[in-house]
Amino acid sequence: MRAQIFAIALLLTACGGGGKPAGGFGDMTPQVTVVTLKEQTVTLRRELPGRTNAFLVAEVRPQVGGVLKKRFFEEGSLVKAGQPLYEIDDAIYRAQLQSAEASLAKADATVAAAQLAADRARELIKIDAVSRQEYDNAISSSGQAQADVAAGKAAVANATVNLSYAHLTSPISGRIGKSSVTVGALVTANQTAAMATIQQLDPIYVDVNQASSEWLHLKQEIDSGRAQSGVADSPVTILLTDGRTYGHQGKLQFADITVDPTTGDFLLRAIVPNPNGELLPGMYVRALLDEGVLSKGVLVPQQGIARDPKGNATALIVNAQGKVETREVKVSRTVGDQWLVDDGLASGDRVIVEGLQKVQPGAAVKAVEAAPSADVAAHPAAATDGGGDRPLSGPGKDSSAH
Repeated sequence: MRAQIFAIALLLTACGGGGKPAGGFGDMTPQVTVVTLKEQTVTLRRELPGRTNAFLVAEVRPQVGGVLKKRFFEEGSLVKAGQPLYEIDDAIYRAQLQSAEASLAKADATVAAAQLAADRARELIKIDAVSRQEYDNAISSSGQAQADVAAGKAAVANATVNLSYAHLTSPISGRIGKSSVTVGALVTANQTAAMATIQQLDPIYVDVNQASSEWLHLKQEIDSGRAQSGVADSPVTILLTDGRTYGHQGKLQFADITVDPTTGDFLLRAIVPNPNGELLPGMYVRALLDEGVLSKGVLVPQQGIARDPKGNATALIVNAQGKVETREVKVSRTVGDQWLVDDGLASGDRVIVEGLQKVQPGAAVKAVEAAPSADVAAHPAAATDGGGDRPLSGPGKDSSAH
């Protein structure tokens, strides 16, 4: 019995005696990984949906009526400006031109005789060899003959134009679509249906829509001096439906001044080179636009932001006393794998990004700085809507699992 008591005493001495436990487990302070926030220049980018539109569009319609005699192009081919497309039977227009030219020749002959009669009357009136009435009639006939010549020239010009309209040429260079008429069809002047449509596809327009609320938020940032406005010719990157990045970079051409009342969006138009014809009108694409530059932006890793039970974005930070503190934050968009902070966090704050499941607000922790990563601010990814619309990692989830 004494031996057992002595053994228990030795065991208690080994485990609890001396003030420090064996094995070095005296410091039970949890360790977390933090990222110290810094102000940096951030390029604000926005990924917006859009569709392609032809740079120039020309619908070919006849300006005179008649039977179609010839077609000079292949459907789907490239045509040049001024290239012949169609020929309408021009027999009636040639006859009208010849009639107008004959009338002009007759007027020219009449004006010569009338001018001679007027000149003689002008000399005879000086010696009272003709009456005043005869003189006036001669002068009037000369003027009328000259007017007939002018009318004849106008008729010839009109007939010439109508004759030229019987030969339809391409108004622009581009790719021509299918022909809606065939040889032998009767066409009429200014008909509703186009005979063919020509589209210039290099360069090509990309029209995207941006929400006016986003623009107002950006304008507020610019007006406050926090951000600088992007230039009109800022670069635009096009993303295709298969996920590829289009090989040619475009530039922003203009922003519309009218908001669509049904959607609350307004139009942004980019012009993009299309030398290989890879982009066709009507294609759905996504465009990455540079909206502006934030001179003092604060970025926080996405795993450092969570949602509280009320749905508010929060972050756990390590304060100056080495204790965990909860902060409510406002985030508007993502830049790469980071959130852009609008409010709640500032430069110098230490945000916990790993070990979140080990700590609670108010607990003392040992903060270890995270290993430096690539500079996402130097190569920002497409900015997307953030805030309350995008799901965030919930509280208590270990971000180190990512």
